[in-house]
Amino acid sequence: MFSPKAFVSEAVQKIRKDVTGRAIIAVSGGIDSTVAAKIVSEALGSQVLAIYVDTGLMRLGEEKDVRETLSNLGVNHKVLQEEDLFLDRLKGIIDPEVKRKMIGKTFIDVFEREARNFGAEYLVQGTIAPDWIESGGGLRDTIKSHHNVGGLPDIVNLKIIEPLRDLYKDEVRKIAEYYGIPKMRQPFPGPGLAVRIIGEVTRDRVDLLKRATFILEKGVSEMKEVPWQYFAVLLADRTTGVHGDRRVYGSTVALRCVNSTDGMTANFTPVPLDILAKISRDITNGIPDISRVVYDITDKPPATIEWE
Repeated sequence: MFSPKAFVSEAVQKIRKDVTGRAIIAVSGGIDSTVAAKIVSEALGSQVLAIYVDTGLMRLGEEKDVRETLSNLGVNHKVLQEEDLFLDRLKGIIDPEVKRKMIGKTFIDVFEREARNFGAEYLVQGTIAPDWIESGGGLRDTIKSHHNVGGLPDIVNLKIIEPLRDLYKDEVRKIAEYYGIPKMRQPFPGPGLAVRIIGEVTRDRVDLLKRATFILEKGVSEMKEVPWQYFAVLLADRTTGVHGDRRVYGSTVALRCVNSTDGMTANFTPVPLDILAKISRDITNGIPDISRVVYDITDKPPATIEWE
């Protein structure tokens, strides 16, 4: 049976043995990197700096939540504003694998710069088992390249430390409970909203998806049993719609809600139709550029949880 206390004790000792200098840790705002940051902070104290990069691809309110969480955990941290850099590098990219690899490379470029400033030789990541399993390698097929594994460039000028590498999501959550970390926002992909935008990522399309995501999260929060993960996807195709007595040619948003324990498999959540209907109306009324909302009822497998 998995023991969070025993795992943390062993992880702290291993980190103290393996890390002989300063380290930075990439924090995304999700539970994996937050738990990793707490463990490494316990092991190294002021010798580690947690870095949260605002890529412009995060949900509304994400930065505020990250600042408060890391402060409450006593983790030394820094927030960087890099929206222009990430959006510039994503211009013209449509293929999801290329997106993920470009985002991974850009993160590494930022972290290498900050590591030099902090005098760090090590980069700690919140990689967990599903990340490297789905990223392929050896005899494993590549399902999708996670930005912190398959999305990394071939040459990284930092030594990578991954204290959670062999854990699954349910085990990470047990460690969070052990540390008294309050219930966090639902799982969120490292590449952010970029992999929830089908086609090219632009500032305007990110803004649309942020607003739709906020409305969805507000609507789902009113359910008696909140799904394990829920999000909106902005599709590439436009469809005909009507606003008032006017024809519009607007964007389409797909909603996805799933239940899972470890992220390796998942079942779509049968959200009550009245809740879905209200969310749909709130999105199309509140965001005139979106004229159609659809619901994804596919399990994992055959689909992945994310669309890209």
